[in-house]
Amino acid sequence: MQFKHISLVARNAAHLAEFYKSIFGCTEIRSPKTLTGEAVSRGNGLPGSEILSIWLSLPGVDGPFLEIHEYRAAVERPVPQVNEPGYGHMSFSVGDIRATSAAILQSGGKALGEITNFGTEESPVLLVYIRDPEGNILELEQS
Repeated sequence: MQFKHISLVARNAAHLAEFYKSIFGCTEIRSPKTLTGEAVSRGNGLPGSEILSIWLSLPGVDGPFLEIHEYRAAVERPVPQVNEPGYGHMSFSVGDIRATSAAILQSGGKALGEITNFGTEESPVLLVYIRDPEGNILELEQS
C-alpha cells in the first residue's frame, strides 16, 4: 500500500496552482488535463463530470503530490473551520514563517491564528494556521 496524493477542489484550478507554485515552490508534474466521459463519471459517482486536473509536486517529498481539480459544475459549501471533522489542513515546513505568511496574505490568503512558539526560547518551533486564496487551511511551521 502507498499514499498517492492529496486533492483540492478549486473554483479556479489554474489560479490556485499558481499560488502553490509561487509560495511553496510546487512544480507541475504533467500538463493540465480535462477529465471527462463515462469512466470518469463512473469512478467518482458524479454523472456528466468534466474536471480540469492539475498535478503539482510537493516540496521535499518524492512521491505523493497535490492534485487540484476544478469541476465544470461545482457545488459551493461554507468555508471549512479548523475544528470540523474531516479534512483538516496541509502543513508545510518553511524557512521564514513571517515572510511566507506575508506572501500568502498578499496572494489573497486569510489569517486564522497568529504565529506562536510551541517550542522553547532556546529551541523555537513557530506555527501558524492560515488560509490559501480558496479558503483551504494551511499550517506553516518553522523550526
